[in-house]
Amino acid sequence: MTDLGPRPRSLPIAPTAAPARRNLPLAESARAIDHRWRPIYAVWEITLRCDLACRHCGSRAGRTRPDELTTAEALDLVRQMAELGTREVTLIGGEAYLRDDWTTLARAIRAHGMDCTMTTGGRGLTLERVLAAKQAGIRSVSVSVDGLEETHDALRGVKGSFESAFEAMANLKQGGIPFSANSQFGRKSIKDMPQVFDRLIAAGIHSWQTQITVAMGRAVDEPELLLEPYQMLEVLAMLARLKPVADAHKVRIWPGNNIGYFGPYETLLRGTLPRGHMASCGAGRSTLGIEADGSIKGCPSLPTVEYTGGNIRDASLQDIWERSAPLRFTRDRTVEDLWGHCRDCYYNDTCRAGCSWTTHVLLGRPGNNPFCHHRALELLQKGRRERVIRVEAAPGEPFDHGRFEIVEEDWPADELLRAQRLAETGEGWLTD
Repeated sequence: MTDLGPRPRSLPIAPTAAPARRNLPLAESARAIDHRWRPIYAVWEITLRCDLACRHCGSRAGRTRPDELTTAEALDLVRQMAELGTREVTLIGGEAYLRDDWTTLARAIRAHGMDCTMTTGGRGLTLERVLAAKQAGIRSVSVSVDGLEETHDALRGVKGSFESAFEAMANLKQGGIPFSANSQFGRKSIKDMPQVFDRLIAAGIHSWQTQITVAMGRAVDEPELLLEPYQMLEVLAMLARLKPVADAHKVRIWPGNNIGYFGPYETLLRGTLPRGHMASCGAGRSTLGIEADGSIKGCPSLPTVEYTGGNIRDASLQDIWERSAPLRFTRDRTVEDLWGHCRDCYYNDTCRAGCSWTTHVLLGRPGNNPFCHHRALELLQKGRRERVIRVEAAPGEPFDHGRFEIVEEDWPADELLRAQRLAETGEGWLTD
C-alpha cells in the first residue's frame, strides 16, 4: 500500500454527532442586502452515515446523526428551498444512498422545479441504485477519486474503493446518468493526478472538480496529508498543463473555490465563470449548506459550531437565511476584515481571502488565506515561502478543526531554483 506517512494512531471509529444546536438567535428583521442574495445552489447532507472511512474526511462521516430529519420534515425543506429561489440541490452524505428515502427526496426536488445532483464515494452505487436515481430525476453524479489505486484505497480506508469508484462510473454510464469526478489534492496524492485524470477521461466524465484537502476533521489528525501553501505553484501549473488535454476531450476542469487565486492561469482555468475569474466566498450569498439534522449554514463545508445559523425545526428557511448572523458574514465582509498578506493584496476587495472554510479551520478565523497561487508567486520573487504547522489538535467530532500557524521562511537554496523554474515555465514538480 502507498506510504502516506507516519500514522499517529489508527483510524478511529466514526464519532456520534452531537444533537443539533437549537433555538439560535435571529435578528429582528431582514435588511435590503439580505433580500438581495438568494441560495441559488444548495448542498444537502441528507445523512452522515457512510460506507467508507476516509482519512481526510472533514465531517468524520460514518454514523447516522442521532436526530436526522424525518421524510416529512425533509420534504417540507424541499418546498422551502424552492420558494427561496434555489435552482440546484446536490445530495451528499456521508453517503446519500444510505438514507432509505434518498430517491423520494430527489424526486421531490425535481417536482419543485430544481435540478438534483449527487456526490458519492461510489462504493455501493450499484446499477440498481443508478436506475433508481435515473427514475427519480437525478441529473448528474460526481464520483470521488483521490489518487491512483494504492493511494486512493489508503486515503479512503477501504481496500477496493478505487475499483468501486470506477465501477460506479461504469454503472452510471450504463444507466444513462451523466457523471463527473471530484478529486482532493494532498501532499501524498498530487503527483498521481495527471494519471488519474487520464483514467477519468477514459471512464467518460464530463467534468473534473479539483480541490485541496482542507485542515478539518480527520485531516487534522494527519497533517502530513495536507499540501503546503507553496505547493500552489505545483497545483496550478499542473492544472494548466492538463487543460489542453481536457479541452481536446471536451471535459471541463472545474477548480474548487479553495484553489487559486489570481495567478497567470486564472483566465485559462476560470475564464468560463461569470466574471472570468475567481470571486469572493459565496457562503450565505449564493450557496447554502444543510446538515442532516436540519442545521443551516451558508456553505456545507463550514464548521458546524461557528457557522450554524439556525435549525429548520425552529424557524423557516427564509428567516434563517435572511436573519441569522452566521449566514450574513460574507454579505457584511469588507477589506477591513482581512489580515496578514491578504489585507494588503492587490486583489483584496475582489477576492476577500477566498475560501472562508479553508482559512477558518486552519487559523481559527477567515480573512488570511495562504493557499493562494498569486501569494506564493509574490513571495517567491522575494525568495520566501509559507508552510503551515499544527499547534492544536482537533477534538475528534464531526466538522471539527484544530489550529495551525503559518511559518514564513526563506526557500532552501536547493529548492529555490526548481521553484523559480516551475513558476517561469509551468513545467516540473517541486520535488522528485
